[in-house]
Amino acid sequence: MVKGLFIMDEDVMDKVYPDNIKKEIESLVDIKQKPMTSKEVEENLDVLKDIDVIFSSWGGPNLNENFLNYAPNLKIMFYGAGTIKKIVTDESWKRGIRVTTANAANAIPVAEFTIASIIFGLKNVVQMKNLIKNTREYPSIPHQNIKGVFDSTVGIISLGAIGSEVLKRLKNFDVNITVYHPSLTKEEAKELGVEFVSLDEMFKTCDVVTLHAPLLDSTRGMITGDHIKLMKENGVFINTARGAIVKENELIEVLKERKDITAFLDVVYPEPPAEDSPLYDMDNVFLTPHIAGSEGKEIGRMGKFMLEELKRYLNGESLKWEVTKEKYEKMA
Repeated sequence: MVKGLFIMDEDVMDKVYPDNIKKEIESLVDIKQKPMTSKEVEENLDVLKDIDVIFSSWGGPNLNENFLNYAPNLKIMFYGAGTIKKIVTDESWKRGIRVTTANAANAIPVAEFTIASIIFGLKNVVQMKNLIKNTREYPSIPHQNIKGVFDSTVGIISLGAIGSEVLKRLKNFDVNITVYHPSLTKEEAKELGVEFVSLDEMFKTCDVVTLHAPLLDSTRGMITGDHIKLMKENGVFINTARGAIVKENELIEVLKERKDITAFLDVVYPEPPAEDSPLYDMDNVFLTPHIAGSEGKEIGRMGKFMLEELKRYLNGESLKWEVTKEKYEKMA
């Protein structure tokens, strides 16, 4: 039986690996130590000497040379969270340590949140709610500024884990889908049943634009006020990616002028906004505190994904969520 250890922040252990998941892992792996934090392991590195596998999440250990010297048998880390940029090192690649993550599990609630935002945006829910609150009257029917979902055009910026999940779910709706993804070819877009467009074209032609790009040097400030200005009347902009991808000051200035545009912002920069930020008071901004990702019971899905990967690993099967060095270098 392979030997394992749980290493992560104490306050996330029971959320990522709830009792039923933890017990099943323990039935498959010899885990003699109680779950430990990275600090506890650093103070007692000898606990690593016989370990074959590590189960981790937020607050996981850095797989540096010193750590790995104490873990000569380590073969794989099951990382029940998203990015592994602070976890993996050149030394771990050199030693062939495998890593698989629950990044795809975290993509699911973000995609679900995005779909809800798309529907609410196309139904003009935010502005309707504010109108009723301010006037205490229902607007007259027909509601001229509600586009509705049918035959609307939704643009997806980036087809990473989250953008791909959004695309998959949008296939259940009668909408037209356009995509901006730098490495996507027109042939690949055709296979996906979407139209490949430039950023300018997307903002100009779509009823909804939803942002899912990673935050990299090349994407920082990628979305400008000029893009927002291009949007159609009653357009909807959604950001569940990272606030710094958008030039926020320019976004705010355009939204002040274009009150017909609604912005769903689950991420901003800085986060949270400064106390005097106009975002708090703008009627056409739906501001949420970075809640699109896994919350509550959703967090347990990440542990479930790691349990499924463990079973594949023990059965000698290909891992579904393994991060290769090539993939790692493209991650945010």
